[in-house]
Amino acid sequence: MGIDYESLRDPNAEYTMRDLSAETMGVRAKRGGGRDVEITDVQTTMVDGNFPWTLVRVYTDAGVAGTGEAYWGAGVPELIARMKPFLVGENPLDIDRLYEHLIQKMSGEGSVEGVTVTAVAGIEVALHDLAGKILELPAYQLLGGKYRDSMRVYCDCHTEEEADPEACADEAERVVEELGYDALKFDLDVPSGLEKDRANRHLRPGEIRHKTEIVEQVTERVLDRADVAFDCHWTFSGNSAERLADAIEEFDVWWLEDPVPPENLEVQERVTRSTTTPIAVGENRYRVTELRRLVERGAVDIVAPDLPKVGGMRETRKIADVANQHYVPVAMHNVASPVATVAAAHVGTAIPNALAVEFHSYELDWWDDLVEGPVIEDGEIEVPEEPGLGITLDMDAVAEHMVDGEELFDPA
Repeated sequence: MGIDYESLRDPNAEYTMRDLSAETMGVRAKRGGGRDVEITDVQTTMVDGNFPWTLVRVYTDAGVAGTGEAYWGAGVPELIARMKPFLVGENPLDIDRLYEHLIQKMSGEGSVEGVTVTAVAGIEVALHDLAGKILELPAYQLLGGKYRDSMRVYCDCHTEEEADPEACADEAERVVEELGYDALKFDLDVPSGLEKDRANRHLRPGEIRHKTEIVEQVTERVLDRADVAFDCHWTFSGNSAERLADAIEEFDVWWLEDPVPPENLEVQERVTRSTTTPIAVGENRYRVTELRRLVERGAVDIVAPDLPKVGGMRETRKIADVANQHYVPVAMHNVASPVATVAAAHVGTAIPNALAVEFHSYELDWWDDLVEGPVIEDGEIEVPEEPGLGITLDMDAVAEHMVDGEELFDPA
């Protein structure tokens, strides 16, 4: 018999003075119009994609359920189970209050940042899907309305010869010509064969030349047919990042992503200010407070939050609003299933400064089988007009691709 995470005792959650439950806040007014709805259950199912995606479902006494997705990672389903008692009996339409309620209740378990925020985000996305279904509105309408009908998608590209500049250029051309994308991303933290010490974060001159050759061959192969970004995965020292960014300035780089580790904001600011190569950061930051510091310090040219990791749909909207005040565009990092990918598209259509949403699963031929109907066509996501997220899970496909030992959540 496993641990019952719903009943684990947390004194902080029990004694917090900022309890935002409907009962404590005195939220009792009748709403009418079918809006008096209560949450009855919260369940998760983990799917074994190119990442172990955690799908979330919130159920109600109205027979309507909402589906969301948390960023992948160990412990997320347990944290969501831990939060279920704080949600049962609540009205799912109070998305903002419930989000703050969960953040406060889980503060002793790390809701400032990290995997606890990720778990809250999965519930929050499900609440947007659920609220849209109850109100018969698409989720983007709950976020303020529409700037565009479809969201541009950038394809995260890979090849078996990831360190070979020509192989990367060949794949870039294939993805543009055969798959129809006009926005791409490649990894630069790939082995050059010249490394002496992988721990010290230092790039030797030959390594700089190798990475520059990848950038040169890929960008010159696609020219104006596609924008191309390059990802460093927080790998290099400040000086090495500056030298790399300087070396690729002459090429048409959409952005250089995460060249230094995320912890030291001063180093990040220095690197960004040192170069005309656009620098994108945000995947490893949590909630609007952390990303606000990046933007306000001028430490980022393009902010890249990951929606099911950073805190959810409204939190991503808040980040975009801060960025917009500083004329900074938003390119949403995304390694999710179709659920959170479409959620990101809803946010993207509701903000003025959206650039694109990432697609990280083009090599996974069953990715869009998880939902009924296509998600990405010709390098774009047409934002659904149906209520909520506007997608329907194919439960047979979910069941087929579950992580070993997982159980399928109940139908909606």
